[in-house]
Amino acid sequence: MTTLYGPADLTRGANESVTRLRLYDGQLNLSWKHCAIASDFVAELIAMRYRGSRNAYKEVRHNIGYLTNELVENAVKFRAAGGIVVEASIDDSNFRAKVSNFVDGETAARFQNLLSEITTSDPGDLLIERIEANAIGTGKSGSGLGLLTLMSDYGVRFAWVFGPNSDSGDVALETYASIPVPDISN
Repeated sequence: MTTLYGPADLTRGANESVTRLRLYDGQLNLSWKHCAIASDFVAELIAMRYRGSRNAYKEVRHNIGYLTNELVENAVKFRAAGGIVVEASIDDSNFRAKVSNFVDGETAARFQNLLSEITTSDPGDLLIERIEANAIGTGKSGSGLGLLTLMSDYGVRFAWVFGPNSDSGDVALETYASIPVPDISN
């Protein structure tokens, strides 16, 4: 059974020109440093279109780097065994990313509970609530702060698809994101 959180339009056909980056779990043991390297690569690749405008280049590189780093870090932090696939594309007004990995059943259930709240609440209000709860050490944990910041402050739209369990019992997770980018003709 497949379960969707967020707008279904994010999961449909993106740009035909997709850059795909596979992070294999092997002798390198996927770690935090791989998140930064992968996100810097994607950000630089996309931002190169904007090199004619220093401000646009810096904005796009920062925003895409931050978004991609958050997605890859979450995939590394919460994944079950196996690699991670990062897909990136851009059109005239949006950068789109898809990160695919596997999570165990318990992680999937916890994340779905969080997503039920995130996708039905105002991200700005929920972000403030979570920050305040973290500051006083009561209430809900900081879970979702990165996602909420991206939604509230950067205008990122997210969708998540939880696929059927694999033979090992792990759940396929696809995280989709879209962030506005400046028109290249400006």
